[in-house]
Amino acid sequence: MTAGTIFDRSRVPLADWFTTIWFMTNQKYGVSALGLQRLLGLGSYQTAWTMLRKLRAAMVRPGRERLQGSVEVDETYVGGIEQGGRGTERKFIVAIAIEVLSPIGFGRVRLKRVVDASSRSLIPFVQFAIEPGSQVRTDGWKGYAGLAKEGYQHHAVSISSSGDPAHVVMPGVHKIASLLKRWLLGTHQGSVTAAHLDAYLDEFAFRFNRRKSRRRGMLFYRLLENAVATQPMRYRPSRATHTTSKHNL
Repeated sequence: MTAGTIFDRSRVPLADWFTTIWFMTNQKYGVSALGLQRLLGLGSYQTAWTMLRKLRAAMVRPGRERLQGSVEVDETYVGGIEQGGRGTERKFIVAIAIEVLSPIGFGRVRLKRVVDASSRSLIPFVQFAIEPGSQVRTDGWKGYAGLAKEGYQHHAVSISSSGDPAHVVMPGVHKIASLLKRWLLGTHQGSVTAAHLDAYLDEFAFRFNRRKSRRRGMLFYRLLENAVATQPMRYRPSRATHTTSKHNL
């Protein structure tokens, strides 16, 4: 590998990295750190966890294009038991943006954990995820009220007055929210922490955006290509890594 890849100075054989990338891209729900440790016969669980963390970082292609066209935006909650309302201490808020294709279907998706559902969090997410000038479709939440001033064609829909359920009015974001929670439950038993959620969201988006690929080997190639272009990273796990059950990673 060339200098500047995430594989540099690793004590893990390159063949094990290739095996890990293959399983990450070809297993329906990916692979957990505990599963990878067993698969490769690694003596250290921490080694498996760090390998997956580095590869998830490589799933975000440098310089990737923002979404464009018609885009739905909303938030969902993942994590513990919701206390009610639009904010909660037990759940994390994840902002979702997905392209809506014409006449039917969905394009790419972007996800990001946000601190709260205020305009200070949601508008920067839209700017991060969506190209200015695009049509942004949201519900009537006040956190999106300033999008028109930022150069977006904002179309806000009042769910309560529309006469249709939310999943009918905004099917794209609700589909993504459902798939995300199902994936977290299937691979990570539904338990997430702030230390890991961002990486899980990157992996989910990588998988969804390449869902129509008929050549599974191409997913392997794309992740390998991204990994080569990703700068080496020294990852020192947070305290949560040591206190969280291995089955959740």
